Amino acid sequence: MEPRIFHGNLTPTDIARTLVARFNRGNLRAQQVGDSNRITVQVGTRDRPASGGQTTLTINIEKAADGVSVQIGRQAWLGVAASLGQTAMATLLNPWNILGRLDDLAQDIENLSLSDEVWSAIEEVARNAGASYELSERLRRLVCAYCSTPNPITEPSCVACGAPLGEVQPRTCQNCGFVIKQRESYCPNCKQPLR
Repeated sequence: MEPRIFHGNLTPTDIARTLVARFNRGNLRAQQVGDSNRITVQVGTRDRPASGGQTTLTINIEKAADGVSVQIGRQAWLGVAASLGQTAMATLLNPWNILGRLDDLAQDIENLSLSDEVWSAIEEVARNAGASYELSERLRRLVCAYCSTPNPITEPSCVACGAPLGEVQPRTCQNCGFVIKQRESYCPNCKQPLR
């Protein structure tokens, strides 16, 4: 999956701490490894869950220029699929068996939405820290190609020499936060059309 970049006062530790606190409960366990610049968090079912099948999800969090880059790997879902298959077979043999599998069924459905829950938690911690997909103030400065003077992002021409700055003004993808060039119509990171 493509990384999402959150610009602002946010660190990998902030996100990792939130993920471990939120997902180290019930049938799930969460653990982190790495240092303050690059952390990997793994969220998965416990060895012998009370209900549902096995699943695992890996989240890579890295320090980026004025923010954090987050990438979620593909979720291991074969254990959940096996549990759902077992529920289906038991129900086909005897429809009343569904009553004994309701906990498994509910846990499997919750496990299938794990990556969405993780993104929701990450976006919440970013929002609370004032981070977003928009460029930070520091990165919103343009350096004039002619005289190397930093200029505010909204300036059409250099405040020192008057050279035009219009073509070099940076912007970000509203879907993933990736910094894109002015003439691009699709984000090179997430392949979504740009607005």
